[in-house]
Amino acid sequence: MRNSNKRGLTPKVWMAWSAILAILIFTPFFFGPQAGAGGVGGAAPGGYGLKIYRVSSDLYPFVQVYFRTFDQRMQPLVNLNYMNIGIMVKGKSYDPRKLQYTVQSMRQRQEATRTVFVLDASGSMKGAPFMAAVRAAGRFIDTKRPQDEVAVLAIRDTPEGYDIVSQFERDPVTIAHRMADVQANGTKTRLYDSIGAALQMCGMAAQGSDVAPGPSNYIVSCSIVVFSDGFDEGSALSREELNARITRLDIPIPVYSLAYSHIPKYKDYFKNLESISKNSFGIYYLLGDTVDRMQAIVEEILNIILSDYVATFRSYLEVDGEDHNFKLGVEYPSGSGKYTYESSRFEAIEVPPAPALQAIMAQLGQSIPALPAGQLPYFDKPAAAGPPAGAIAE
Repeated sequence: MRNSNKRGLTPKVWMAWSAILAILIFTPFFFGPQAGAGGVGGAAPGGYGLKIYRVSSDLYPFVQVYFRTFDQRMQPLVNLNYMNIGIMVKGKSYDPRKLQYTVQSMRQRQEATRTVFVLDASGSMKGAPFMAAVRAAGRFIDTKRPQDEVAVLAIRDTPEGYDIVSQFERDPVTIAHRMADVQANGTKTRLYDSIGAALQMCGMAAQGSDVAPGPSNYIVSCSIVVFSDGFDEGSALSREELNARITRLDIPIPVYSLAYSHIPKYKDYFKNLESISKNSFGIYYLLGDTVDRMQAIVEEILNIILSDYVATFRSYLEVDGEDHNFKLGVEYPSGSGKYTYESSRFEAIEVPPAPALQAIMAQLGQSIPALPAGQLPYFDKPAAAGPPAGAIAE
């Protein structure tokens, strides 16, 4: 809805409509304006980059921008604050001294993230490699935040080519019990179909026993972690079709792949995982036949996910229901004066008068108070020079 109005609606109908709006608003990973489309590139050697993956105007005039930073090794930039960030709306830069935007790490916030583990349970993974993968996944689950959700998918000999071991769930004990029953005894590996299914799971409503999305714990991102040797047999999707599907996603879903095998001939298939990860804004980890690094790698992946940032700025554009362009820039290191910018857009929309939304907006209003009437958040232009002292007016 671009404009909300209670006229003509009975209280019962209005309450029902408000509930529907709340569901849409508090699931921003799947609904609402998206970040600008564009290719995802890595940082230049010795440099860094950023990617806006989500823009929420659901609390307008407050706009929330979710973004990821990365250096040349795809590792996050640390300890960013509002002095490292530049906001530009319609070509005008915000003055950070006017305190009209904030920057927080995801670790400081209540939004939830999702992760889908794809376990290759074919016979070639049997033994130490598969057990190491299960332990590594367990480590991730044990150390995640309480609000974050994990699903598990195993590549198996089923008509679909996989089993959903666990839908999205927050309770680590429940997920661990479900994973304990998985055995590496498959005869075929429909890897591409399984990763395609994980992509679909990222867009589904949560089915876990204790998942109850609300104003403070909605889903903002989803990632996929694949444990496999990269061999595919019998998938309906080809690698090219899977990569094309990944490329078309409005919101990036990174695929982190851990490539390992103790069978020499399967190492030739590692490149399949490398292709998918590099195409998806993820990271390709080459383990070879050494599996003792798996737990350290999943800890690194969790650190990357939780090192995303959220910039919240107050917009001073009138509500018009239209899209408006903006840029977010990162200066790194601090004080260098060199910014890397990414463009996106937000909607200037009216927020429905739902009590839960109004309460959140009141909190944001305390963090980012409105400027006095007549003032704007941009850098002030220097005053026009007056006539020289002592000059005689004509």
